[in-house]
Amino acid sequence: MAGKEKAKAKAEQAKGKAKEAAGRAVGNESMEAEGRMEGARGDARQAKEKAKDTFKH
Repeated sequence: MAGKEKAKAKAEQAKGKAKEAAGRAVGNESMEAEGRMEGARGDARQAKEKAKDTFKH
């Protein structure tokens, strides 16, 4: 299960960066903000998984 969650985190981070860049390119501030939010959500998910791994071992 942990591998699946880590992959979700990476996907969210990548999707967020892409959306942020697209928003910046077309001048859409709300899309850019959504991208930053998704990226932050992915970062938080990744941090949670790293913490779980630390305590598991």
